[in-house]
Amino acid sequence: MLSLLYQEGPSTKGIFRRSGSAKTFKELKEKLDSGAEVDLACESIFVTASLFKDFLRNIPGSILSSQLCDKWISVLDQGNNEEKIKSIQRWLIEHLPRANAFLLRYIFGVLHVIEMRSEENQMNAFNLAVCIAPSLLWPPVSSTPDIESEFIKKISSLVQFLIENCCRIFGDEIASLFGEI
Repeated sequence: MLSLLYQEGPSTKGIFRRSGSAKTFKELKEKLDSGAEVDLACESIFVTASLFKDFLRNIPGSILSSQLCDKWISVLDQGNNEEKIKSIQRWLIEHLPRANAFLLRYIFGVLHVIEMRSEENQMNAFNLAVCIAPSLLWPPVSSTPDIESEFIKKISSLVQFLIENCCRIFGDEIASLFGEI
């Protein structure tokens, strides 16, 4: 899914914003969940993006770890960008499960490449963050709609910061993890 999003996402207007066919999404999800072979290259990239967001939402405890929720949110309150980046690199990424940190690197590699072509696809860092942030982190306990709305704004700001600074956080080679577009 990430490879397809890396290849097609940068040239797809509204990637992650637009939904694919609900019927196709449901059918493909059932096939994937049953372990059947699926050729996503034959499907709409919007269905693939929807499947990917669904996959992220189904990671137990979220990819950024709901247990670290307060730490992630507090990153934004730190001093300058350098301090925020160092905090993300040294503390938070080191405390994530290794598989989560590995997948995050690829996710932000894809988001970065999409954001680099935002004039074409209309998905700048802010727009991408609004679409993808709720799939990356959620609080460990449910709360009121007002608190949840405020939380989503904060996590969207964090994800926007991660997209805008991903080369400094994850390394310059992040834009070429999948090779050439």
